[in-house]
Amino acid sequence: MLKKKNDRKKRGKKDALKKQRPRPYALRKKKCRFCSDKNLKIDYLDPQFLRRFTTERGKIVPSRISGTCARHQRKLTKAIKRARNIAIMPYLAE
Repeated sequence: MLKKKNDRKKRGKKDALKKQRPRPYALRKKKCRFCSDKNLKIDYLDPQFLRRFTTERGKIVPSRISGTCARHQRKLTKAIKRARNIAIMPYLAE
């Protein structure tokens, strides 16, 4: 019998992922700082606090990076947009 070139086993994504090196450190889950500390309040009149959740360019940091839960991310977004609307925070970086 003649062997064809395409008779070789094709490797999928799962095989490629198995051969990766193990991570040198364990990834830990980011916890929402507002859920863990009930004294923290999201206030649109506090621009210094809201700046922690914006980039240097003025964009709102996503929750997967900041670690906030969905509920507090929505409140943060609303507070940042209110602060921008009344000119407490800039829309763009200066």
